[in-house]
Amino acid sequence: MSNEPQPVNIPELEKAITTQTAKLNELRLSGQPVDDIRKTLSDLKKTLSLAKNGGKQKEKKPVEEGRVVPDKKKELLLLKTAKGTRDYGPAEMYLREHIEQTVKECFTTYGGACLDTPVFERKDVLTDKYGEDAKLIFDLLDQGGEQLALRYDHTVPLARYLAMIGGNNPQSKLWQVGKVYRRDNPVMSKGRMREFTQADFDISGTWDAMIPDAEILSLLSNILSKLDVGEFTIKINHRKILDGIFEICGVPADKIRSISSAVDKLDKLPWTEVKQEMTEQKGLDAAVADKIGEYVKHKVGGLDLLTKLEADASLIAHKQAKEGIADMSILFTLLKAYNILDKISFDLSLARGLDYYTGIIYEAIVEASAPPGFKDANAVAEPPAEAQPHLPVTAPAKRDKKAKSKAAEIDEEEVDDNSIGVGSIAAGGRYDNLVGSFLAGAASGDSNSKDYKKAFANGTPCVGVSIGMDRIFALIWPKYVERGGRAKETMVYVMSAGDGLLEERVSLVSELRNSGVKTDFLAKNKPKIALQFAAGERDEVPFAVILGTDELKAGLVTVKEQRWEFKEGKKVKIESAEKGTQVKRSELVQWLKNSGTWKEWDTGKYW
Repeated sequence: MSNEPQPVNIPELEKAITTQTAKLNELRLSGQPVDDIRKTLSDLKKTLSLAKNGGKQKEKKPVEEGRVVPDKKKELLLLKTAKGTRDYGPAEMYLREHIEQTVKECFTTYGGACLDTPVFERKDVLTDKYGEDAKLIFDLLDQGGEQLALRYDHTVPLARYLAMIGGNNPQSKLWQVGKVYRRDNPVMSKGRMREFTQADFDISGTWDAMIPDAEILSLLSNILSKLDVGEFTIKINHRKILDGIFEICGVPADKIRSISSAVDKLDKLPWTEVKQEMTEQKGLDAAVADKIGEYVKHKVGGLDLLTKLEADASLIAHKQAKEGIADMSILFTLLKAYNILDKISFDLSLARGLDYYTGIIYEAIVEASAPPGFKDANAVAEPPAEAQPHLPVTAPAKRDKKAKSKAAEIDEEEVDDNSIGVGSIAAGGRYDNLVGSFLAGAASGDSNSKDYKKAFANGTPCVGVSIGMDRIFALIWPKYVERGGRAKETMVYVMSAGDGLLEERVSLVSELRNSGVKTDFLAKNKPKIALQFAAGERDEVPFAVILGTDELKAGLVTVKEQRWEFKEGKKVKIESAEKGTQVKRSELVQWLKNSGTWKEWDTGKYW
């Protein structure tokens, strides 16, 4: 019998490793012992490594004077961005800057002042604020004795800031635009990423009931109307009403937040699947779930739904629910005065999973928010009797949330973008206790102590909204490309005919820039006129200012206006036989700003 090692089937070995890895993950998630299968998996991986290395053990790296000598040959560098992140090119950034500028202008129009907070926080600041989503926080390694994490949103850092300056600060309106981080499964084409930009506007302090809440909703409607997101709806609900419904239906107090999180999925899953999560995964009695279903089926309402709730004796008898209904009555009166009732939908299925919300909650959606083929109208409908159990009900496949809680250990594959919607493009609500919780935590470690309760009571009530800038970009970008949007704001390209006239070109470029005209030129001593035109046309610059020796002596320049149009799906320059208009150099700036082309750009026609 030969003593030679038997050949190893590498594909079969890789398949076995995949199978054993899946089993290891299942055992780990279920809390069962994994030592045996871990050893088996380790042996399989070692065998595979030997097989790929021709049966030879990998040589240990040489050591010189206590240090490992690096290999001369390094692995090839993988040129890609980290999972869930991306680069934005010039044209994309041009649009993103437009979106951000529009949002900031609205923020300042509504009396907001800018705030900036660190991109990372102490880990204990972020702990216990996000409910089931806490698993999505990006932890950082120990940094000089501090446990840190990347910020998950702007709301908690704002509350920490307000607590640090005393908590009971005067009324204020603060806004912040910046990147936040979540260890979620990215869907890049839908603007669902791990690093993304949010724009927040928050009103802090004690005001009369629902006035700041209505102000926030008016602001949100104003912003979305100015941006080209298409038809949108702002769904609203009240945490006190929702919690009252849960208590009336018989949900145990310790399950209210988790059941609330399940109900919040009715915008992307049918009622049958949401009910299944509540009963099978979260242990809620089926009869209680059915009672909840009778309420949350009211997904599209307004004053008519409010009237129904006011007539519900069991809700009115519940203290919190009654307070929430009274708030909504005031709110609808104010929304009518703001003239935005047509953008509002009272939706009892809206829950918002974050733990810190205490009052009104809301989110803005568009048609692309829901998964493809899924409509809110059939969210609470029962599936047809003849439907086959193995067929999806127009919604993405259900994911095991218990498995998701171990996401830090199992790096999941990127989600299929054909099964996922953009999601909400903005969301927020009232959070009256968040600042107080920071003050109380700093005052005492005992939540039952007088110091803790006193500090908690001194917290600042707040209400705010977060706008998902990347999701809005994902909606607008295809339209921007279709209309042939530019990548630069350059308005004038200075050229020379004949001699290079470099000094004269530089002089005029400087003069125009100092007058507020975005201007560029070709950085060559004696460029050909065709090359200069090509450079200006590449950036679609609307004005070509041409210098000639004779014209300069006469104090003149030649201005040629340039336009583009779409032909057969391509953007092409409109050719013109006109050689341009001679303008006095001393009057050039005023001539440009008085031209029709300039005014079209100034009004945002070509953004």
